[in-house]
Amino acid sequence: MPEVRIEHISKQYGAVSVFQDFSLTIHDGEFFTLLGPSGCGKTTLINLLAGLDELDAGEIYFDDRPISHLSPKDRDIAMVFQSYALYPHKTVFENIAFPLRVNKRSKAHIDSEVRRVASLLRLENILAKKPAEISGGERQRVALGRALIRQPAAFLMDEPLSNLDAQLRVQTRSEIKKIHRDLKRTTIYVTHDQEEALSLSDRLAVLDRGVIQQVGTPHELYRCPSNLTVARFIGSPQMNLIRGTLISQPEMIVDLGHAHIPLPPKLISTDSSEGKSREVIMGIRPEVIRVQDGETSWKAIVVGVEPVGAHSWAELRWGDHVLRARLSVDVVLVPDQVVGLEIDTNDLHLFDAHSGERLS
Repeated sequence: MPEVRIEHISKQYGAVSVFQDFSLTIHDGEFFTLLGPSGCGKTTLINLLAGLDELDAGEIYFDDRPISHLSPKDRDIAMVFQSYALYPHKTVFENIAFPLRVNKRSKAHIDSEVRRVASLLRLENILAKKPAEISGGERQRVALGRALIRQPAAFLMDEPLSNLDAQLRVQTRSEIKKIHRDLKRTTIYVTHDQEEALSLSDRLAVLDRGVIQQVGTPHELYRCPSNLTVARFIGSPQMNLIRGTLISQPEMIVDLGHAHIPLPPKLISTDSSEGKSREVIMGIRPEVIRVQDGETSWKAIVVGVEPVGAHSWAELRWGDHVLRARLSVDVVLVPDQVVGLEIDTNDLHLFDAHSGERLS
């Protein structure tokens, strides 16, 4: 269960630089997620950790042991891929047992370990079946079982739930989280799905074009995104982002053209814009927007409503902008209805319009 240290690594493919002087530390025993869009470098990084690709510069350490010179089989890791990579001609039992057979473990040991892992993953009733005879969710659990039976120091998981339907993703996600809680093995997980990352991780890193945008707990990244890239990527639907002008007069307000938003003193330090105006992007999470029938200084027009069970997603035209709001399913709205807007200004986010960096 090592601490994984990635120190000043570089990786380039031809003229394309993926990482340049990249560093990251993953703590002993934590579940750490690499989150980002396609092409951000997350799969390249996990391949470098696994030894499936070579560094151009820098070093990777498991605790204080450099591993970049080691072959994949000597790194004491197990990897779970997006594709299940099961042997179609072998049974579930034989697929799970395969790593132990390669290591020439005794028949009794193999039988005991396979049944232990099968019990953990609820596979006991399908051990005699072949991959073609079981569901996609069961196949993914078999792939997990084959990794678990090795009892490695660390697990690497590259988008293991991508091929599953929505219900199976939620179910398997819960199983992965329970397994990590029981085993406490360092786990590095790759995904483009921010919901997976938020629900599974002890900490996560958002990557964009090979650069870390922010590292922190799910709560930290959701409540306090460090820049616009993170703000756009964390949250579904994403944060509402509106361009405006930050003005001190002497209170701090954001002028949106159609509305003036007073800011609480704690939201932004006075030295950020004292004595001058600056262009900003104001962020509003959908869940902090409320609608009301009473008098209010802010009016919006209902564009559309999508009931999704316990809540509804409403699109509200506010000036030149359309906001997405998460509302109680008991709030009944119809298109073209005029409603009052209520926004808790303590929950606003402010970013510099040019650099994209957080101000609040």
